[in-house]
Amino acid sequence: MNRKKNKTRLLIALLSVGIGCGYSKPKSTMPTISQLNPSSAAAGSGQFQLEVDGSNFASGAVINFNGTAENTTVMNSTTLAAMIPASAIMNSSSVPVTVTNPGSVGMYGNMGSVTSSPVNFTIH
Repeated sequence: MNRKKNKTRLLIALLSVGIGCGYSKPKSTMPTISQLNPSSAAAGSGQFQLEVDGSNFASGAVINFNGTAENTTVMNSTTLAAMIPASAIMNSSSVPVTVTNPGSVGMYGNMGSVTSSPVNFTIH
């Protein structure tokens, strides 16, 4: 009888740990842009390096310039850089810049990518 009680207690303890260990889906971290450097460029000028400063940039994060994903270098979790081609700044306008953190596949299933709110870049 004592052995049966010990098994029951062990089963209850294991279930308690299993239920309380967090089977909830983790949240993706939203990237945030605080500053663009430079924040503007002359229309028709040559290619340039855009630095995006902010927070929560993941490994594999991508700078999107006017909706186009650019080849991006992740400096660290707060700084990204990309070469913006001259063809992207041919005409005067204000274009959105966003950062997308990649999705991931893990034990909780497919986690989709997340994109920051846009910050405008001025082409003058």
